[in-house]
Amino acid sequence: MSSTTPMMKQFLAIKKDHPDAILFYRMGDFYEMFGDDAVAASKVMNIALTTRDKASSNPIPMCGVPYHALYNYLPKMINKGYKVAICEQVEDPRKAKGVVKREVVRVVTPGTVTEPSLLEDKSFNFLAAIAPSKRGFGLAVVDLSTGLFRVCEFIGDKSLLDLEYELDRTNPKQILIPDNLDESHPPLSRALAQEYGSVTDKLDGWTFGFDIARKAILEQFEVASLDGFGLESMELCVRSAGAAISYLRDTQKNSLGQISKIIVHNPQDTMPLDPATCKNLELTRNQTDMSRDGTLLSILDDTKTAMGGRELKEWLLRPLVRVAPIFDRLSVVRRLHDDNRLLGAIQEKLSQMGDLERIAGRVTVTTCSPRDLLSLLMSLKPLPALRGLVENIGASKAESWMDNWDDLKGLNDFLSRAVSDEPPVNLRDGGAIRPGFSQELDELKAVQSNSRKSLVQLEQEEKARTGLSGLRVKYNKVYGYFIEISRRHSDKAPDDWMRKQSLVNTERYISPKLKELEDKILNATEDAIQLELKLFEEVRTETSAHAKRVQAMAGTIGELDTLSALANVAVRNNYKEPVIDDGEDIEIKGGRHPILELAGLDERFTPNDARFDRQTGRLQIITGPNMAGKSTYIRQVAIITLMAQVGSFVPADSARIGLADRIFTRVGAQDHLQKGQSTFMVEMNETALILNNATSRSLIILDEIGRGTSTFDGISIAWAV
Repeated sequence: MSSTTPMMKQFLAIKKDHPDAILFYRMGDFYEMFGDDAVAASKVMNIALTTRDKASSNPIPMCGVPYHALYNYLPKMINKGYKVAICEQVEDPRKAKGVVKREVVRVVTPGTVTEPSLLEDKSFNFLAAIAPSKRGFGLAVVDLSTGLFRVCEFIGDKSLLDLEYELDRTNPKQILIPDNLDESHPPLSRALAQEYGSVTDKLDGWTFGFDIARKAILEQFEVASLDGFGLESMELCVRSAGAAISYLRDTQKNSLGQISKIIVHNPQDTMPLDPATCKNLELTRNQTDMSRDGTLLSILDDTKTAMGGRELKEWLLRPLVRVAPIFDRLSVVRRLHDDNRLLGAIQEKLSQMGDLERIAGRVTVTTCSPRDLLSLLMSLKPLPALRGLVENIGASKAESWMDNWDDLKGLNDFLSRAVSDEPPVNLRDGGAIRPGFSQELDELKAVQSNSRKSLVQLEQEEKARTGLSGLRVKYNKVYGYFIEISRRHSDKAPDDWMRKQSLVNTERYISPKLKELEDKILNATEDAIQLELKLFEEVRTETSAHAKRVQAMAGTIGELDTLSALANVAVRNNYKEPVIDDGEDIEIKGGRHPILELAGLDERFTPNDARFDRQTGRLQIITGPNMAGKSTYIRQVAIITLMAQVGSFVPADSARIGLADRIFTRVGAQDHLQKGQSTFMVEMNETALILNNATSRSLIILDEIGRGTSTFDGISIAWAV
């Protein structure tokens, strides 16, 4: 360090505080990386690797990217699982004494991104925190981009299995665990290492301590007690939630204003789908390339907003297990299904809305852009008309929406006065604030405009005075304003002109009058930029005060959009409303597989029936030749049941569904060799899981069982099951 330059000393000191992150160190118009950071970053971002102090015997590797292109390069680092510490200059270089002061203003990790370029519109981007104990686990998941914060507890003998199911459905991009997990809970540590090794981060164990975690939650929500959230007696939830908040504060360096509430999720309110069932039924990811193509989600997703798309995905992974909430959803779908004009009008208004949830999250932080505010304004404008349409639905769920409907008129009016119609991408380019919002800013803009007119007038005057028709008044960022004439006419330059620059074919001059105009324009321009920066921050701050209301309306819009989509898909694909009850019977007439019937195959899909009850049998064995459609048939029954419990119409002539508490599937042949499990072992583990967890209300589909062993053993296994 003694022989290192002051700038590199500063870099190394900051890097020491962020050893596990790639440090993007701001130097003028570039973010520079040095040493091992540069070597790693240059490979990921495919940029040139050079060196600092080339004359040294041990030159330092370095690379850099332009600051304005940060979000072109940042996704490459995050998608590869890297953390990036953004280090900015926090003082004016012109006023700095010595090295410009720099600080890390934010650490970007896979679970904390908020930039649209790093996010999937219709998927949450969850950060998870797990608090283990001898009696179970606490799980907190938070999507920083939307402000969604959800906690739940898993207690008892099956708590680890239930936790694994929830993690599979949540699909977190990053998981926080205590650093002593290897010793305190080896089974969880092994499970996470196998499934989520690259996205698991260890925090100091004290971060998960109850008192520290509770204090973090109280400070975040500015409350004196957790009773209002129902958390005071939920120790494991508190520990996991507090650890998540502490981590977000450390990395984001702000107040986390977008996180305004905690949702306590009770797993018993929804059907816990195990990973095998989600995979075998291809609910959100297909088995070919793990994309959403050819999945149930792709068939049902006719949502018009990102909020609705995320909501639908959540619903598919968490079917309901009580009749009343299912009926509430179906009543809206039925009303919209029966009134195509109302449905079309609602979807038209929804299509005009941006991602209210994520915009609300961005306006609470200083990275908010002028276009975020315009997008928010455009998304608020359809709300009054949409309210009028929702009033005509008439279902109880729609009435609950109306009870809490908020047009956000005050915010709409404020943004309409404050935000220009075509704001710039970069705030410093000017033009974000609408004319008329600030008299002072309008006056500065008028000075700029009038001064430019004066430049044109000065050019005409100088042409007349010198007789040089090719004379031009020009500007560039290096030399400012100047008069340019041909070099062969330089002898005609008036005495009051001062030479500014000589080029091959031209001469450039400055005159006293042009200098006066230049000072006036540049001062007005800089004053206007500084004032607009100040005004924009005031507008953003005022807007962020309404973020909680915007998020609440985003939740309503998400539900409305999801149910509208289900109604539209039902109309298009000729789905029928199922009858849902608390019985134990399933009767499907003219059932169809929703994915296969739209797959564009050469063969026509033949509808078929299914019936299960105490009289005709609760167990059915399907036999037939290869390619007869046995697997399709049994999966079809499971998918129709699941769709009904989501609150969707179903692909059938009619369907009566007795609520299932679980849907289990055992399908296909696969091995987990990396876990030391053969095909037969995987099959037996999946079967054991079903037998140990199924109840009399569970729907189970077994697509062949007892394979991979001898005939007599296979028959014995099938009999035993």
